[in-house]
Amino acid sequence: MNKIIRNSLAVLIGLFLGSLANMGLVMVSGSVIPPPEGADNTTMEGLRASMHLFEAKHFIFPFLAHSVGTFVGAFITTLVAVNHSVKFAYVIGLFFFLGGLTNIISLPSPTWFTVLDLGLAYFPMAWLGGNFAQFVYKKEH
Repeated sequence: MNKIIRNSLAVLIGLFLGSLANMGLVMVSGSVIPPPEGADNTTMEGLRASMHLFEAKHFIFPFLAHSVGTFVGAFITTLVAVNHSVKFAYVIGLFFFLGGLTNIISLPSPTWFTVLDLGLAYFPMAWLGGNFAQFVYKKEH
């Protein structure tokens, strides 16, 4: 298979599987840590209106979803890519970072969460996912 096609597929597969991991954690978050009383988390408008009710514990799963989604996407992309695999892991980090930035702009959150999320959930997790995949691949092959 052509390297460009394989690397492009690696990024697409990484984005897809990373997004699945992200959404899976978002979907279970409410059953693990219920939203605050009176908060409507079914719509963006409801979230915006009730954001002041959220405590630090309510931001655990969004951070985990962003971190794990990026890690999974970078890990898979690095395994599938033919060459420059860690660079493609950073491409995954960039896509997820842009998604996180869009989310923070459209749904204002506390400053501490914005700094934590944008600073640790994307590029560091892309680095970890990419390097861990290289470590695993070298161990097995």
